Amino acid sequence: MKFGVNTFIWSAGIDAGLLSLFPAIRANGFDGVELPIIRPGDVPVADVRQSLSANGLECTFCSVLPNGLSVISDDAEVRRKTQTHLRDCVKVAAEAGAKVIAGPLYSPVGFLPGRRRTEVEWARAVECYQALGDTLKTHGVTIAVEALNRFETYFLNTAADAERLAGAVNDPNVGILFDTFHANIEEKDVAAALRTVAPHLKHLHACENDRGIPGSGHTDWAGVFRAIRELPYDGWVTIESFGFALGDLSAAASIWRDLAPTAESIAFDGVRFLKAGLGRAQDARA
Repeated sequence: MKFGVNTFIWSAGIDAGLLSLFPAIRANGFDGVELPIIRPGDVPVADVRQSLSANGLECTFCSVLPNGLSVISDDAEVRRKTQTHLRDCVKVAAEAGAKVIAGPLYSPVGFLPGRRRTEVEWARAVECYQALGDTLKTHGVTIAVEALNRFETYFLNTAADAERLAGAVNDPNVGILFDTFHANIEEKDVAAALRTVAPHLKHLHACENDRGIPGSGHTDWAGVFRAIRELPYDGWVTIESFGFALGDLSAAASIWRDLAPTAESIAFDGVRFLKAGLGRAQDARA
């Protein structure tokens, strides 16, 4: 199992200031960082690879679709452009050394048309992810599709639907990102929901119910830790949160206040909590 931290805690992009944090991230027990890839051309691939190598870190990428792109759009040209965009993201991620791109890669976060999704939209999503299969295989990258809470999307909200979507796509390089923050809103039982996605689980975001320090809220961590060990899951366990002063990104995530005394406390206190809890869950199974 590997432990990662999403760098949206500190920055909306990838710059020298963010890369300078890599030594502290490594020193505090992380195996890797999760970097943003919104526009592939904005990723400084050479700088990322050098900084990762210098600090003994790996990386994954998180992504959302920019406005104007959607795999479920009524407009066939928009869907075509979105496939091209996603292929470009896969190629850049692979060039940077990542094997996972995770996120709600079906429509922009916050797009809410005031109705339920349609079967036509569902079929378009399946078709798009299947069409990416050759690119994913060639570059050794997996897409982990994320269900969001009802206030951020109408298309994919529950673990059961995420599992059904991944099953319909039926590609080994297309799976599920399970996020405890969203599950805490949408699921009756977060641990049970995690077990539901086990067949296609590719990535895990371990987030507190308010996106603060993991272990400081009311998420059922004991149940989550047991479920992780029972699956068993041996991929990335990544802390995701968002800084308050990141402009459009903070607004999109509805972050209106500081969630902890410092960004570092979310990351560094959080990873210690996760490691200890998963260790206890493993000991209990021994």
